[in-house]
Amino acid sequence: MIENPTARIFRQSLIYFVLSIGALVMIFPLVWTVSTSLKTPDKVTLRTIELIPDPVAFENYTEIFTEQPIVRYTLNTLILVAAAVFGGLVPCSLAAYGFARIPFPGRKMLFGILLATMMLPYVVQLIPLFIFFDRIGWVGTFWPLILPRVLGHNAFYIFLMRQFFKGIPGDLFDAARIDGASEVGVWWRIAVPMSKPVMAAVAIFAFQFAWNDFLYPLIYLGTSQSNWTLAIGLNALQGFEGDENTLNVMMTFSVLMLLPMLIVFYFGQKYLIQGVSVTGVKG
Repeated sequence: MIENPTARIFRQSLIYFVLSIGALVMIFPLVWTVSTSLKTPDKVTLRTIELIPDPVAFENYTEIFTEQPIVRYTLNTLILVAAAVFGGLVPCSLAAYGFARIPFPGRKMLFGILLATMMLPYVVQLIPLFIFFDRIGWVGTFWPLILPRVLGHNAFYIFLMRQFFKGIPGDLFDAARIDGASEVGVWWRIAVPMSKPVMAAVAIFAFQFAWNDFLYPLIYLGTSQSNWTLAIGLNALQGFEGDENTLNVMMTFSVLMLLPMLIVFYFGQKYLIQGVSVTGVKG
C-alpha cells in the first residue's frame, strides 16, 4: 500500500516537531548553566530567566582559578580517571578474553557469578569496604579509589567486551595459536586491535564515571582539601541552600567540569554507539 504523500509529510513533520521539543528540553539546562556562569553576582537570580547576560562577565573564568584550587582538584580527578580507564581496558579486557575464547572448567558458572554481582546494590558494599580500608589505614588516601579500579572491578565492562570478542571469527585466534602465539599474545595482537569500538566505549564509560564520581571520593578522601576531586570541590561551593550569591561561581565551576566530558563524547560518540550496538547483536 502506497502511503499518501500528504500523510507522510504530516507524519514526518510531527516526528521532527516532537524531537525538536525534546532536544530543546534537554539542551536548556546546559544553555542556562553557561549563561549563568557569565553573569555578575547582582544579575544572578533563580526567579527570572535571562539567557543572554548583560554584562558578560568573562572574568568569572579567571577568578575561579585564583579563588579555588581548580588545578589541584583536576590533578586529583585525573589520577582516578587514569586508574579507571586503565582498569577498564586492561584487566577487564583480559578477563573478557578469557571468558570468551579460553575454554576452562566452570567458565559458564564463573561468568554467571560475575553477572550476578551486577545485581548487587552498590550501597550494600559501602560499609564492609569502608571498614576494610579503614582497618588497613587507607581511609584519607587515594588507594581505596585507585586499587579497585586498576584491578578492573567493573563486571559490566567485562560483559561488554566478552560479547564483542565472541563475535570475532574464531579462525583468527586459531591461526595465531598455530603460529606459536601465547594466549596473551593472541589477546594483544588479535582481540585488542579488532575491538577498538568496544574499547573506546569502555574507556568513555570509565572516564565519565570517574570524572563525575562524588560518593566514593567523599567517603574515602576525608576533609583534607588537598585530596578533593572536582566533584567534591563543586559540592563545597554550595554553601547555604538557596544562596544566589555563589550561583554564578558554581555554574562556572560546572561548565569547567562539563567541557572535558563534552569533548570526549564528541570525538568518541561514533565508537560508543558502534561498540554498544555490536555487543548487543553478537552472542
